[in-house]
Amino acid sequence: MYNKKDCVQSPNFRTLDLNLLRVFDEVMAERSLTRAARNLSLTQPAVSNALRRLRETLGDELVKRSGQGMAPTPRALALWPTVRDALQQLQASLNPSEFDPALATSTFVLAMADATAAELMPGLIDILEHEAPGVSMRVVPLTTRDPRRLLDEEVADLAVGHFPPVLTDLTARAQSGEAVAFSHLRLYDGEYVCVMRNGHPLANGPFTLNRFCAARHMLVSFSGRPFGFIDESLASLGRVRQVVVTVNQFFTAGWLVANTNLLTVLPRHFVSVTGLAGQLLLRPLPFDVSPVHVDALWHRRSQHRSAHVWLRQAVARAAGKAFVD
Repeated sequence: MYNKKDCVQSPNFRTLDLNLLRVFDEVMAERSLTRAARNLSLTQPAVSNALRRLRETLGDELVKRSGQGMAPTPRALALWPTVRDALQQLQASLNPSEFDPALATSTFVLAMADATAAELMPGLIDILEHEAPGVSMRVVPLTTRDPRRLLDEEVADLAVGHFPPVLTDLTARAQSGEAVAFSHLRLYDGEYVCVMRNGHPLANGPFTLNRFCAARHMLVSFSGRPFGFIDESLASLGRVRQVVVTVNQFFTAGWLVANTNLLTVLPRHFVSVTGLAGQLLLRPLPFDVSPVHVDALWHRRSQHRSAHVWLRQAVARAAGKAFVD
């Protein structure tokens, strides 16, 4: 058993065996000494020995057994993103494999809501057809406002959406000097408006805060909770609205609003691509809301991969094209 008291010297990078970091990275990725040993073509005792040496150097247990796997310590979790990023940058420098979109047959997985996909996918499809005919895109539903787990587990290559708590947390961590495992890119700013059917009782006359709050509302909620950023803005004013229906897709919301007396709040640009624009009336919200920023978010382990760089650039170009057209 490792004991911190046995470590009396501070870590010395000049004498550190960098192979220990490769072992650490693999153990953290697999959470298993057996799988790490297999991936590294080492014996399990060799991996255990390397981990012991790194523990002694860093003065931390790093990982300990938990059920059938290994649970990392807080120090290990903080250290791992930096180690993995550095190793991948080094590997990319020593073994460059430039991504050629014209010849590639890669598949990329994007996590985004249907409204975001409606904005970005036409431009992305155009890019694929003209520049990367062998590349395919899989769009999976974005069911959370914090997609970091999806990216960490490599369920998705890129998440696109409105992630204010995530970006606030990443900024705070970076400012405190903590290693940050995710990067982001601002794609566009969305304007949200109140949407109702043509002929709705609130279609004419002053659209006041009181009338807005007294109406029956539908909310697009990935989690199913009947509370969103609009409700946060209302709460800051000491007001509430009556959310009677939640759905998890913007297209569903548009169709229901066109055929009921419910109100909903949707991105202005999205309404034009629903096919229902002629049946819907848009009214400015009768109160101020925080800007809605749409960002691409990815894990830093992909930061320097040429294929991922191309993907991010393609998504950014598609976002620019969507809002120029």
